[in-house]
Amino acid sequence: MDNRVKKALSAAINRYAETEKVEAGSFQTELIAAFELDVNFLDKATAFDAVFDSYPKFDELREIFFDLLMVNFFSSDVQKLEDDYLESDEWANIEEETIDRGTELLNLLLYIKECHDEDLDPELGDFLKEFLLVEDDEFQDEFEIYEELISNQQLAESSIEEICKTAETLNVSEEMKDLFVPFMAFFLDTEGSAETIKELIQFSRNKSFDSATYILITTINN
Repeated sequence: MDNRVKKALSAAINRYAETEKVEAGSFQTELIAAFELDVNFLDKATAFDAVFDSYPKFDELREIFFDLLMVNFFSSDVQKLEDDYLESDEWANIEEETIDRGTELLNLLLYIKECHDEDLDPELGDFLKEFLLVEDDEFQDEFEIYEELISNQQLAESSIEEICKTAETLNVSEEMKDLFVPFMAFFLDTEGSAETIKELIQFSRNKSFDSATYILITTINN
């Protein structure tokens, strides 16, 4: 299992559990075990879902953690496979089988990986224009999904209070509705300071999810 993914998974689980006031120990142990299974991706996804089915109090995290499962596959599991595996029919079938899984968080996590590879600092305008290509006519689906991030980029230079307050007034796309606050919080503070986490818990309407997702993102980044 990729070490950064493992740290992000643990940090997000513990943050969520602390805010929700639930016990996380056995859930965390079993989920890490699912990530570490030496099986194909679809079997690993089945084991992953079985853990969540056993711990319904954490179900809100299922799909963002599925994104993390994908990142772990790209960072760790794929190293054990043939060089052209991601161009294979087998992988195409997996993509088809999992097309409805995960969230837009995967795009941000892949962008962060690209930033690390190229020694760049993550920046909202760069993410939208250079990674998602939202200004390109061929990528208008992305434009519609991320429209409120595009229109409100100034929030990434404001405050957590302002981000949370503004989020309640926007008509955010279904895909980004739950992720708008943690995405903006990340581009405001990519380091993941204790003060930002404290403010998310103070001002967010979805304290547990937003703070856990924010910690997941910043742990992957750092």
